[in-house]
This record gives sequence, structure tokens and C-alpha cells, in this order.
Amino acid sequence: MRRVLFSLLAALLALPVQAADPRLVAAGGTATEIVYALGAEKGLVGVDTTSLYPREAMKLPNIGYVRALSAEGILALTPTLVIAAAEAGPPPILGQITAAGVPILPLADGFSEAAVLTRIGQIGAALGKMTEATKLQESVRRDLATARAAVAPLEDKPKVLFVLSAQRGLVAAGDDTAAAAMIDLAGGRNAVSGYTGYKPVTPEAAFAAAPDIILTGSHVIDALGGVDVLRNHPDLIGTPAAREGRIIVRDAMFMLGFGPRLGAAVLDLAQALHPGVTLPTLAAKP
Repeated sequence: MRRVLFSLLAALLALPVQAADPRLVAAGGTATEIVYALGAEKGLVGVDTTSLYPREAMKLPNIGYVRALSAEGILALTPTLVIAAAEAGPPPILGQITAAGVPILPLADGFSEAAVLTRIGQIGAALGKMTEATKLQESVRRDLATARAAVAPLEDKPKVLFVLSAQRGLVAAGDDTAAAAMIDLAGGRNAVSGYTGYKPVTPEAAFAAAPDIILTGSHVIDALGGVDVLRNHPDLIGTPAAREGRIIVRDAMFMLGFGPRLGAAVLDLAQALHPGVTLPTLAAKP
């Protein structure tokens, strides 16, 4: 942990002092959301395709998908700083941007409260917005404490299968994923384990997992053409969740972004997993 903190500090110290009128490019929806939450959105000149919140961000020039960026497209915006989520890349493209003289702020990875607070602090320090960043960190801590207190008494923990993709076979969330972390925070259990990341799951494995609930992003349902298509998917049709129609659909960035809206996202999913229980709500809705 100490080595990670030293690395983050070194990265921040290596950044040049920002110009009075910075030109920011945010590669990652959470990065964009934090910039807005800090009141620094006037400096944004470009965002990636995952930057869907707040909706005003969608009006900005688009630099493409966060994992498949183009150096030319980013450099054409003449940025003074690129704020890059941990998944931003590919690495050679980031290298080209740095070689062109544009500094990159690599955000901390992870799906935890500490990771969220670190990302807020990184961006706040880089943009000269530490007062705002400290207030935002306090808000995140408070909201997440509210969510944890509400979820803690819930004894029933349904098994939840998170579906990342279902067009060409089933791809589900394993360990060490944003989905697994969010399911745990919301009072559920990840239905599959034994592997890390998002990987294909066979019909036999899905059946053996016997999920009580299927959880997925709205973009998956849009691509399939409706919830019923997922419910009748040949890889899922034999599961308890599909038989009973227990399918939860949420905006992926709200649910898995692990940004300023984390507490609200936890409570929102917790309420969906435990419909018979009345839980508090938070104002930060998608």
C-alpha cells in the first residue's frame, strides 16, 4: 500500500502546474464525473464514449472508447492534461500522447471506498481543486456510511449473476470485478467465482451457479432487443432467476463506475436485491 501511495504522489508531483485555462481530456466516465463534481467542467474539451453522466458531457467532442483511444484524436484537441482511468489505453497510445508533450494523470485502480477517494484526490490536486475535492470525499464517505448501515442488517444475500455480454455467448463477472464488489456492497453474493475478471460462462456453469437474480447493464438489454431475450437466452433459461423473471437492469456507469455516486448506487441496487425491505435513498441519482 505504501508503495502505491508513493507512486501516486510521484505521478502528481511530475505533473506541470496547470494553465489558468486548462484544456482537459477525460478518458473514462468516472474521470469525467469527478471533474464535473469538482466544478472544473469548463476546462473539458473532450471525453470518451463511457462519459454519459452528467448528460452535458455527451455534448463534448468524443475521443472514442476508453480502451481503444486514438492519439491523433486526442492531440487534435490540444489538451494540457489527459485524465486517464486505469483501463484507458492501449498503453502505446498513451505513450504517444506523453511523447507529444501532453501530461497524463493515471487514475488509481480499484473498486473500494479508498480507491474512489484516491481518484477524487488525484484530480483535485492536479486541477488545483483540493478544497472541493475534500468536500466531495467527505460526501462520498457519508453516503457510503449511510448505505453500509442500511445494508448491514440484511441477512438474506441472494446469489447474483452479472451478465456483461450475451450476444455471442454469455460473459459473466467473476472475482475482482466492479460487479462483484458492487454486489457484495449491496447485500448480495456473486453467483460465480473461481476466476477473476469477466469471462465466458457455459450453460452448464450458469445452471450450476443457480443465480437468484440476473443483473445486467441497460446497454446489454438494448443490444439484445429486450429483457425477454435475455430471460430466454439458451445459456440462462434453466436458471432460477430466468424461470422467475428476476432480472435487474441498471445503467452500467451508475452501477459500476465507483465514483462520486457510489453510495447512491449501492442503495439503489440493494433496494432492487431486497424489494421487501424499505431502504433509504440518496439524492445522487443517474
